[in-house]
Amino acid sequence: MGRAVVVGQVARDLLLRVGRVPEPGGAVDAAARVERLGGKGANQAVALRQLGADVSLVGVVGDDRVGGELLDQARRDGIDVCAVVTRAGTPTGLVVSLLEPDGAWRYVQHLPPPVLLSPGDVAAAAPVIAAAGAVIVQLQQPAAAAVAAVRAARGLVVLDGLPPAGARRTLLAGADVLRCDATEARLLTGAGATDALAAAARDLLATGPDLVAFATDDADLFVWDGGHEVLPHADVPVVDTTGAGDAFTAALTTALLDGTGLPRAARAAVAAAADSVTHPGGRPHLTPR
Repeated sequence: MGRAVVVGQVARDLLLRVGRVPEPGGAVDAAARVERLGGKGANQAVALRQLGADVSLVGVVGDDRVGGELLDQARRDGIDVCAVVTRAGTPTGLVVSLLEPDGAWRYVQHLPPPVLLSPGDVAAAAPVIAAAGAVIVQLQQPAAAAVAAVRAARGLVVLDGLPPAGARRTLLAGADVLRCDATEARLLTGAGATDALAAAARDLLATGPDLVAFATDDADLFVWDGGHEVLPHADVPVVDTTGAGDAFTAALTTALLDGTGLPRAARAAVAAAADSVTHPGGRPHLTPR
């Protein structure tokens, strides 16, 4: 299997399991507290490594103690962090998740502009990106940085998220795969029903991607030239859905990087998402299949 690169967010994840979210002016005790390496980019990198890929991460941490601890954790996870920028004078990003017993979650995050990637950061990492067999570009980063990453890539390009309107044409033209969650798919296409989403996905194929993967509320839709597949979400006990999309994207990328055909790659992605929702937090717990 070749090397993969993830271009995306790195943050400290703080998960608090609560019986309920307090009313304004109220307080509740947390039943559990977990702090660890997180952010969508880092979670995808961890998932790729767990699935057997060699992985490099391109992102930003602050020059504080937390940033150093997160980089140490990434190294222990087997991730190459040589292309992660340590930004002077800024705190490392923080994502706080309140998780209720029914799996409902709420995020509070502090991700100021200095902990987001700039085009210059991506340019410095261009040799790492160009050498990769697959590059996941997380679209929660600034559009200019995402465009720079797509242009630097020479292997499979996977866009994760909603392409911003101002850079949409450029990003899609350089992509091989577009993955959107249910909210992002509705915002991108204006469609909600599966048939309408499938039609919109076929239109998107003409703009660049070879594969479009849209989540719906109860299934995942895959559309490619000459075929499509709708795979229902697995019937598993749901503890927390926050990491499902990252596990999905990592498993789909790993399968395609390994030369797996589209129908089997789609099933691998859905299975990884199902594994992820049985654990609290965004950090994946995957094994090679």
